[in-house]
Amino acid sequence: MEKLRIAVQKSGRLSEKSLALFSECGISLEGGNGRLLAASPDFPIEVLYLRDDDIPQYVYDGVADIGVVGENVVWEKGKTLETALKLGFGKCRLSLAIPKAEEYKGVSYFQGKRIATSYPNILTKFLNENKLTAEIHEISGSVEIAPGIGLADSIFDIVSSGSTLFSNNLKEVEVIVNSEAVMVSHKTLSDAKRKILNDLIFRIQSVQKAKKNKYILLNAPNNKINDIINILPGMKSPSIVPLAKEGWSSLHSVIAEKDFWEVIEKLKQSGAEGILVVPIEKMIV
Repeated sequence: MEKLRIAVQKSGRLSEKSLALFSECGISLEGGNGRLLAASPDFPIEVLYLRDDDIPQYVYDGVADIGVVGENVVWEKGKTLETALKLGFGKCRLSLAIPKAEEYKGVSYFQGKRIATSYPNILTKFLNENKLTAEIHEISGSVEIAPGIGLADSIFDIVSSGSTLFSNNLKEVEVIVNSEAVMVSHKTLSDAKRKILNDLIFRIQSVQKAKKNKYILLNAPNNKINDIINILPGMKSPSIVPLAKEGWSSLHSVIAEKDFWEVIEKLKQSGAEGILVVPIEKMIV
């Protein structure tokens, strides 16, 4: 049986989340990520563990069919790959940062400056678009220390919380691009592998939808049901189950995580009682 080969970061910030996602999709892997290649006994995939910088090239060359990698890595490598799915984790931004004591009035600040980065191609594109000339110092790892040791005047690097910049007396002044983990695909897949990929995407999207929503159960007097239905439309409409207590019903529905607290307050004001909110494991719509 044909299998889909997936390249995954062997260690680092995306590795654990990628493997956890497979597990949530009901896909187990034989052996740990200390191995180069691991197969799944319950889904037609095998996982190839690589350095994140190598994943775009392996997918481009067809050694791996798809890869889980940060968009920033794909952009930097400049490979033409199909983005099959955005995964919603590993979110970060690529930003320019300068010493805290420096005054910043706009991108013209970087004209003639020395900029340290691990992403010279993305930085070059930004400089060209803004008609700026700067001296790029390409380094791998610990980019944030470059201004402090006199190697550069500023840096261009990944920023998540900003704590690393703060601890190195730097401030973020320009966000160039936002990035997250994506599933990228080789430009040509066989029909059999395309079907496996579609099945995998279906499972992932079911997990993603579940994380963005909550299942809610509540009790309400029957004369308040219409008011509550207007607050809780759910996927189509709430389920209504009569209670043993005359004149009362139980309503079951789904609400978006982002609307949770606002909706709860409105429900209470409309007479809802005994409100229960339950996580959803999978959501098929």
